[in-house]
Amino acid sequence: MSTNNFSIANKLGQGGFGIVYKGVLEDGREIAVKRLSKFSRQGLDEFKNEVRCIAKLQHRNLVKLLGYCIQGDEPMLIYEYMANKSLDLTIFDVSRSSVLDWPKRFNIIHGIARGLLYLHQDSPLRVIHRDLKAANVLLDNDMNPKISDFGLARRFKGYETEANTNKVVGTYGYIAPEYAVHGHFSVKSDVFSFGVLVLEIVSGKKNRGFSDEKQRDNLLGHAWRLYKENKSLELASSQLRDVHIDSEILRSIHIGLLCVQNDARDRPTMSSVVAMLDRESTLPPPKQPAFVTEVSSREASALSLMPPHNSVNNVTITVLNAR
Repeated sequence: MSTNNFSIANKLGQGGFGIVYKGVLEDGREIAVKRLSKFSRQGLDEFKNEVRCIAKLQHRNLVKLLGYCIQGDEPMLIYEYMANKSLDLTIFDVSRSSVLDWPKRFNIIHGIARGLLYLHQDSPLRVIHRDLKAANVLLDNDMNPKISDFGLARRFKGYETEANTNKVVGTYGYIAPEYAVHGHFSVKSDVFSFGVLVLEIVSGKKNRGFSDEKQRDNLLGHAWRLYKENKSLELASSQLRDVHIDSEILRSIHIGLLCVQNDARDRPTMSSVVAMLDRESTLPPPKQPAFVTEVSSREASALSLMPPHNSVNNVTITVLNAR
């Protein structure tokens, strides 16, 4: 296996686990090698968890683990190589996002949904990802999506669908309210993260850091306000205007809003989401999203939950104000 001795020229990306490098096997296959950093906030527990989860899972919309090794005190994970890297590097870049027309974006939404459905319902393990975000969706040569990074995932027995934890993990902007506030997570927590992703893919804007010029809305609040004013198409990226598939874009926004509703019981399951994406049918009206504004650091300090120190891949709890 060759990564040119982990040359910086072969670096593909970096997260809380460490750095990911491109490599080539002796048979010529290209691979991605994730190398645990000595300074990583994620450690052997996350490494073992990822191996246990992904090694037993096979789906076209999940990244494939080819192997793993521990050299000295440096664990490494070896994955199939994804030529177009992570979704966030394309969808949030003005120039690169131009390659993502609406059919490609809809295919990405649909693929992520099918991958989550497999994790929640059809896999040998019931898996809640807990850190679904644009940076953890990889794109292959044809821009097909594959969910990656299972270090924070939780496995369940067949009859289990939810749990509580005192250690809230995930990424600011994607965490469901019941998880951020009460440490309660379930398949509906992943549904919330998926809804955020849908709105980001349609708009080309990040939920985290988005700010409407006239309101204090974040992306979810902005999407909700436009929906109530029957102006949802204004959420779509300017690159998607006049594509003459308005109904499909509007449907995707509507599904995204259904997924980010405040009460987990109101959110659809991923099986329902896939069904709604697969065929046109009447959709129920969404209720107000969980979070519509971001609080300032001063306001956050008054809350009972405070985010822990920032980490290199923004793994933290979300402290937002629901209204």
